[in-house]
Amino acid sequence: MTPRGIRLWFLVHKWSSLVCTAFLLMLCITGLPLIFHDEIDYLTEDRPELGMPGVGSSGEAEGFLSLDDMMRIALANRPGEVPVFMAFDNDQPSMTVTTAPRPDSPGSEMTIQSLDRSTGKQIGMEAESDGGVMHFLLQLHTDMFLGLPGMLFLGAMGVLFVAALVSGVVLYAPFMRKLDFGTLRVTRSARLKWLDYHNLLGMVALAWMLVVGLTGVINALSVPIEDMWQANELADMTREYDGREALDPARYGSLDLAMVRAREALPGNNPQFIGFPGGTFSSKHHYAVFFQGDTPLTERLLTPALIDAETGEFTDARPMPWYYMALSMSRPLHFGDYGGLPLKLLWAALTLFTIVVLGSGLYLWMARSVSSPSMRLHRIEQMAEPAE
Repeated sequence: MTPRGIRLWFLVHKWSSLVCTAFLLMLCITGLPLIFHDEIDYLTEDRPELGMPGVGSSGEAEGFLSLDDMMRIALANRPGEVPVFMAFDNDQPSMTVTTAPRPDSPGSEMTIQSLDRSTGKQIGMEAESDGGVMHFLLQLHTDMFLGLPGMLFLGAMGVLFVAALVSGVVLYAPFMRKLDFGTLRVTRSARLKWLDYHNLLGMVALAWMLVVGLTGVINALSVPIEDMWQANELADMTREYDGREALDPARYGSLDLAMVRAREALPGNNPQFIGFPGGTFSSKHHYAVFFQGDTPLTERLLTPALIDAETGEFTDARPMPWYYMALSMSRPLHFGDYGGLPLKLLWAALTLFTIVVLGSGLYLWMARSVSSPSMRLHRIEQMAEPAE
């Protein structure tokens, strides 16, 4: 590579790193506990006694209350509100019902009730915005409490992170021509020693950092992606309902009938949640019953079945488009949330590596000498010289 090429790549690496480092350190620090959010919730939250496990999401298992009964109980607990979501736990007989003053209410106005499917007893209730420490960390990690602008800003930081990684690899190639991989010149200056640590850990964790960086960018685009799906695929699925007024909640029909129709359209899969009319994941006239795949690979991929919320008639069912499937796969991949505790421990170790890489990069910039930029670049070009 020519000196001019090295100079250009060095500037890309320097400025992309400097702009995003502070935010990436925040994301790594908040991301560490979020990797273990299931385990932390299990240890810190009360675990209510539930009825015997069963199907618990279709109203067909003997001894379980119907979906319509569960909805009546939830709405009785929140008079004057309307249903927004109903979500199922296919491992135990519990479910959550999210209600709000209006179908299109913002998340800050929503209330989530946890209910025992075997008895109808409420086992927990919280506002969408009152989720404790883990909810605080998730909001800080996701959008810094700034909503969509915060998400897009962190997505831009993710793009800069990927640019820093790519430029770092380009600069590392000529650097390694004179050194064996993994060389640590611990007897040289502190700055040179930390440069070696920075390069070594960066290369070891490179593939992981690229995956987490890219999935983070995709996750930051979740709202535009959901809006795109609603404006295109969902609109096409409900084209015959164009021009109709939004369905009044008083005219909602049977949830149990809707589940039967949805299961007939998509047999063999488990329902994950129902989106009610007027919400983000449905039209103004339909129950949108979202089913997850039946294998470890496909359980994160959702397929919606649209059921007319007034008549109970099946309208349409289609797989999600490629861009939504990318979002669905990015979410668990970003936190290592698909391979159990061993994979989470690996994700945590690589996160610690990334913190060291980011911190050492910041140190290298702060410890730079007061010489001119051209002299500093000249030293970078000469840093690959082996120790005597």
